[in-house]
Amino acid sequence: MSVVVVDYGSGNLRSAARACERAARDRGLALDVKISGRAEDVRAAERIVLPGQGAFGDCKRGLAAVPGMIEALEESVVRKGRPFLGICVGMQLMAERGLEHGVHQGLGWLPGDVVAMTPSDKSLKIPHMGWNELIDLAPHPVLAGLTAGCHAYFVHSYIMRCAEPRHVLASCDYGGRFAATVGRDNMVGTQFHVEKSQTTGLALIGNFLQWRP
Repeated sequence: MSVVVVDYGSGNLRSAARACERAARDRGLALDVKISGRAEDVRAAERIVLPGQGAFGDCKRGLAAVPGMIEALEESVVRKGRPFLGICVGMQLMAERGLEHGVHQGLGWLPGDVVAMTPSDKSLKIPHMGWNELIDLAPHPVLAGLTAGCHAYFVHSYIMRCAEPRHVLASCDYGGRFAATVGRDNMVGTQFHVEKSQTTGLALIGNFLQWRP
């Protein structure tokens, strides 16, 4: 099985790749993980992981600056239906728009916008940083074996507001509920950092590697 971790100058690339390798070992899977910024490698991969950290607009510009990368993602993920995992801002890029420091167009794979967190409890600090519990988990293959109350590691100030509630696969509460995991068809994304989320993260990655959407 071949997995490409997309390199466009953003995200914990090596940590994401190592987490994939560890999850594959734990499941007894033969896995070839490549970190690449080449569109042709994305087209050839059986599974695609898109990390991301920083501002939405910067990440989208970085992705667009890699020759042919957005077109390769569209071809592999949207048209050919290859399994896709977006992490943190990599998840947010799946939305139609990001409203961080202006209005920026996303990939448009999920209807909705990425908006600033506004906790109802004003004593809660932004960014939301650290461990928090997943709640309201949907029956989805990538969440198999995970239960409400399992912990994941977050670092973010913006959240995806999905236009379709069915696209929210798991939530989290930080002065109000927000989407912790989203997805449709062959695509999933996590607001939390799976590569830093230890048991929860490795379980989700392992499920992703075995997922046959």
